[in-house]
Amino acid sequence: MAALCCCPTTIIVSGKVSSRIKTAGPLPRINPFKNQKRLITERRNLIVKSIIEDREAIDVKNDNFKAEEELTEDKVEDTDRLMSRGINAAIVLAAGTVAVTKLLTIDHDYWQGWTLYEILRYAPEHNWFAYEQILKTNPVLAKMAISGIVYSLGDWIAQCYEGKPLFEFDRTRVLRSGLVGFTLHGSLSHYYYQFCEALFPFQEWWVVPAKVAFDQTVWSAIWNSIYFTVLGLLRFQSPADIFSEIKTTFLPMLTAGWKLWPLAHLVTYGVIPVDQRLLWVDCIELIWVTILSTYSNEKAEAQASEETNSSSHSSKD
Repeated sequence: MAALCCCPTTIIVSGKVSSRIKTAGPLPRINPFKNQKRLITERRNLIVKSIIEDREAIDVKNDNFKAEEELTEDKVEDTDRLMSRGINAAIVLAAGTVAVTKLLTIDHDYWQGWTLYEILRYAPEHNWFAYEQILKTNPVLAKMAISGIVYSLGDWIAQCYEGKPLFEFDRTRVLRSGLVGFTLHGSLSHYYYQFCEALFPFQEWWVVPAKVAFDQTVWSAIWNSIYFTVLGLLRFQSPADIFSEIKTTFLPMLTAGWKLWPLAHLVTYGVIPVDQRLLWVDCIELIWVTILSTYSNEKAEAQASEETNSSSHSSKD
């Protein structure tokens, strides 16, 4: 009896358990391809994020490098400017010292027993005598030297007038102007004044106005053209640019000279002897060379800026 009672119970229990297992349903299946896709996406996002961070770090480094580069360039420019200013100051001081020493020591062979007052008193007179002696022995070289000095000083004055500091002048530009004055103006002016005397060998009242008119038309046109041509060649400009500059500046410079030279040349041809004329003219040339040099370099800088702008536009196109 006991055995019979136990058996049905066992069956019932086993039936309940089996029904519960059936009603729970199948276990969820894991999709390996979906997990792999998710892992790939995560890795890709990590790589992209790493690349972006690296690029940002590189940009920061480039910005820092550019800033350091600009600072270095500024330091180099400041150093170059200081060196150039020092060189210019040394040149000016050396040239001034030599000139003053030569002028003051003209009588150094006779200084024994002289006072400082006597040295300063006789120095101008004896320098003038020495100049006249040089004019007799080597007039062309003396006038070339005077014109070279005047044209160099005139260009320096022009640069200061343009706004440059006293010792930040362009040495090359000063050298160009001085070279034109030394090689051409002094020698050509020497022969021109002799030619002008031969062209007007009269003593009538109209001779001086006629010389002034000839000087301010024929000779001024010739000399201005020579000046701008030689300066253009020394700046390595093309013949077309030189011709364009002469064409642009010819009439303005000729008429500008009429505001200065006619009155000065009334003294040149009416009072000053032929041998002394260039010295007087070179004193007035300090003003005129300032005008010439300023005008010439303004035109050259304008042409250079136009060429730079045109080349930049063509490169963009």
